[in-house]
Amino acid sequence: MTERLLVTQALDERDLLVKRIADKIAKATFVDSMKNNEDKVAGARVDKETFARDAAAAYQQINDLMARFQKIDAAIVASNAATKIRTSYGEFTVAGAISLRNRIRGQGIYRDRADFEGALLHRMQNTYAEQIAAIDTKNRQLQTTAEGMRLSILGKDTKVKDDKPLEVVEAYVRENTMVLVDPLEILKLIEALKEKRETLLRELDTQIKVSNATTYIEI
Repeated sequence: MTERLLVTQALDERDLLVKRIADKIAKATFVDSMKNNEDKVAGARVDKETFARDAAAAYQQINDLMARFQKIDAAIVASNAATKIRTSYGEFTVAGAISLRNRIRGQGIYRDRADFEGALLHRMQNTYAEQIAAIDTKNRQLQTTAEGMRLSILGKDTKVKDDKPLEVVEAYVRENTMVLVDPLEILKLIEALKEKRETLLRELDTQIKVSNATTYIEI
């Protein structure tokens, strides 16, 4: 007989089955021992026939639960592969959406090594900060050098009445000032990538939940 379940129900039951199967396996006893002159097994303290019946029943229950788990799991996987969701960044199957979400969050098989978007943002932020710091340091050093040049010029006993010597210093500063080379407008790009990442994760979460709450599977 075919059974129809919402994916949310199937997911809950699958989680429950994992616990039930593990619990039954942990508690099951399939072999025991007994003395030849006794009529009960040593561990369970029941007669041999009862122990055999209980062991067979436990084995069958575990196998039935495992079969149930496998049917539910296979149905969920098939549904996720076929069901599609939409986000502002495109259409995905539920399976693809889950994989993408987990990858971005560093929860996939590669952990955070596959969070390429996060790594890209981190690299962009770090290189920007490093360059800004380097530019600031070098320009401050340049100003210190220029100030020394000015003092040297102004301190000389010279009859020069114009500003030409100081203009040389200003030209030196202009020519040697460090500036940021930013062809991508990196701060705007960082903000855009952050917004895309946050929006996509939020939409994936929402759409996956909606899909699971409205999609039926049959087992």
